Amino acid sequence: MDDEVFKALADPGRRRLLDSLNARNGQSLRELCAELDMTRQSVSKHLAVLEDARLITTLRRGREKLHHLDAEPINALAGRWISRYDRERAQALADLKTALEAPGMNRDDTGDAFVYTTYIATTPEKLWQALTDPAFTRRYWGVEFGTDWKPGSQMTWAERGHATADPEQVVLESEPYRRLSYTWHTFTPEWARAVGGTQALERLTAEQRSKVTFELTPMDGLVRLTVVHDGFEPGSTVRGMVQEGWPALLAALKSLLETGDVPPALAPGAPD
Repeated sequence: MDDEVFKALADPGRRRLLDSLNARNGQSLRELCAELDMTRQSVSKHLAVLEDARLITTLRRGREKLHHLDAEPINALAGRWISRYDRERAQALADLKTALEAPGMNRDDTGDAFVYTTYIATTPEKLWQALTDPAFTRRYWGVEFGTDWKPGSQMTWAERGHATADPEQVVLESEPYRRLSYTWHTFTPEWARAVGGTQALERLTAEQRSKVTFELTPMDGLVRLTVVHDGFEPGSTVRGMVQEGWPALLAALKSLLETGDVPPALAPGAPD
């Protein structure tokens, strides 16, 4: 996989595409062609290489296919190889990793959705269980969900000894082993005291409720998991929080399913 990532990054045209998506994520093929003054055929070929290297992920919105950056291959590449290169090359990788994790990363054209894709060596059935079964979620997330996972059903979130229930805390979509969506939890004073977020509570409670969607796609012994968290207001405090939280959370999920354990640094309650 590293060879594909290095090959994809070697072409200046593909790096321009990544730069464009880093500045404004969630662009269509038409928008990318117009912004970069490249032919549709050239952009399509470059996007195919980037998608094969898992540097971008695509989502359908109506009739359009939107392209989003995926920082995970860069994170993995930097972690495995950065110490083996000279300082100049190491700095180049570090700069790219930083750029892909910058505040503009993973936003769509409205500055709204957070999109992240990871590939896990598991089955859709096991991944679905890890997303829904409290015995799994408490190990990598520290959260337990109380619900029957039927569309429209209410959810109770239990975290650090505090349970949150609300009529608007509901399951939106549930297609076992394929797609799961639900509204985000309610920010209460009890929740804030439990997690140490009392300072931001007023801002959090003033925002509209967001939602998260998980898309599971089997791929030759792997499952591609795409997480789309959207429904944020401009300048959302929640948006900034989930952008920091999801990559670590999904890394912990991946480790649990592939190794049976969660690294101490990623375990629920570990220091930041």
